[in-house]
Amino acid sequence: MLEFIDAVDFYIAIINALKSGIISPQSPLDEIALKSGKDGFAYIDNRRDARGRYNYDLWETTKNQFESEKEFVNGIKSRIKNEKLLYSKSEQFPDFMFKTRKHAGRLICGSLLELKDSKSSTIASFNSTLPTKCKSLEEINVINGGNLVARVASIMDDKLSSDELYQTFERKCFYLVRTHANKEDKMKISVIDGSFFETVPKEHLIYQMFLNILHNHLEKKEIKIPPEALDQLEKTLSCVTDQTIIAASQIIEKASVRPRLRIMAEVYSEGNPHSSFYPEVSERSINFIVGAPASGKELAEEISQKIPEIEKFTIQHKRNGKHVVFQFQF
Repeated sequence: MLEFIDAVDFYIAIINALKSGIISPQSPLDEIALKSGKDGFAYIDNRRDARGRYNYDLWETTKNQFESEKEFVNGIKSRIKNEKLLYSKSEQFPDFMFKTRKHAGRLICGSLLELKDSKSSTIASFNSTLPTKCKSLEEINVINGGNLVARVASIMDDKLSSDELYQTFERKCFYLVRTHANKEDKMKISVIDGSFFETVPKEHLIYQMFLNILHNHLEKKEIKIPPEALDQLEKTLSCVTDQTIIAASQIIEKASVRPRLRIMAEVYSEGNPHSSFYPEVSERSINFIVGAPASGKELAEEISQKIPEIEKFTIQHKRNGKHVVFQFQF
């Protein structure tokens, strides 16, 4: 079984929902995700609007295990300490997380899904974390400065959450991206593998970012440092690579606040599969874009059997090798 079959099923469900008229290309991305993901989510960040606007209750399946709403609330109080969190807009990463599954004795799926909507051809900035191929729940906890996502997901994943690797196994990151959101004739919608954005390891990216900051300060302040000392500084900065540490709140002696850094990221045109660098990705299309190593025969068969009119082709990422595109035109 594909380790990210949850994301594949989600992509297929988007197309089927579009065909049946359940959604339209102009539907809000939240609505597209909720009506396509159905009961496959272990975490939804905006649980308030999911229920209030789209009549989607993340807790519905869990509630069915109890005789009343009151018993349900009492039953999960130990894990969701504040009842208001059940239907809140938490502003945590990620926007959605699919349920974990187990296959051949190991955990799979549990993929993360972030939504990126734009009225232009560019991809909206990544405001909470660097886009990467994979993240663990352990890393997500540090990025968010708390474990709400893990607590909600563990309830939804039920017995699987007791697996010793549940918090640490690597979950694939996917991004539901729409560009030209208000112009259907130019619109492109894609479920994109995080590998498309992670062209260098995030550890190297973080180190280089701080190194650039250092050099820019030295240049601006016209500070001259002996080459040997500068080399030592660069070697020291090369240790600053862990985003989970950078994102954690810092305790500073005598400070009345606990500062924490959030790294934002903008996408180069060549890192945007909807840009003119990749003319093969057509307007008025819904795409599933995945790194070539992950795109084997099993994936192609899974999609083509359920969506016969799908088109498959390969694009050459300008910085990160071949990626396979499955395309449906609407």
